[in-house]
Amino acid sequence: MATERYHHGELARAGVDGAVEEVETVGVAAVSMRRIARRAGVSHAALAYTFGDKAGIFTAVATEGFRLAAEAIGSVATGSDGFVRGGQAYIAFALTHRGHFEVMFRPNLYRGDDPDLVTAKTAAFDVLYGSARVSLMAHRSGSVSDDDVRGVVLAGWSASHGFATLALTANLSDHLDTDTAALSTQVLRGIVTMGEMAQRAEIDP
Repeated sequence: MATERYHHGELARAGVDGAVEEVETVGVAAVSMRRIARRAGVSHAALAYTFGDKAGIFTAVATEGFRLAAEAIGSVATGSDGFVRGGQAYIAFALTHRGHFEVMFRPNLYRGDDPDLVTAKTAAFDVLYGSARVSLMAHRSGSVSDDDVRGVVLAGWSASHGFATLALTANLSDHLDTDTAALSTQVLRGIVTMGEMAQRAEIDP
């Protein structure tokens, strides 16, 4: 049946779509090759021939996820405020691409040395680090070191990723009294306030 309905890239496309839908429906822990095959409408044998195993499918999902994230975030993460805009886009991507997001940051699920994955992941993090450097240089009169950029990246990534994860796991349901976009803006303002508080506090190196 699979060879009649799908050819080459079409079967791979169906497999990735089926895996993403399964993750969004039952959660990543419950996903199996047979469930993905049923959802994609292909045989288990055809799916295994194309991807090898579940790690192969998840590698393809993660690769596509990092590509999509780089496109979505990179399109707005430009200029002096690019890093902040990128953080908002990161949250929006996570909430609208849950299946990809839940796989992308679980390296135990896929083959981290896959060349296509490495390329896609590198491109996504280039957007993150590049926008952080540009924003820092725009808001500072002095030089910007690699440590400065790394610190901003880790802080911003942690905040955006943490918010997205809490929202996806329904941990913010008691606090969501407004739409997600407005709430993410509120979170970003909170980060600014935290920065002001940190400046007044003694922070150990």
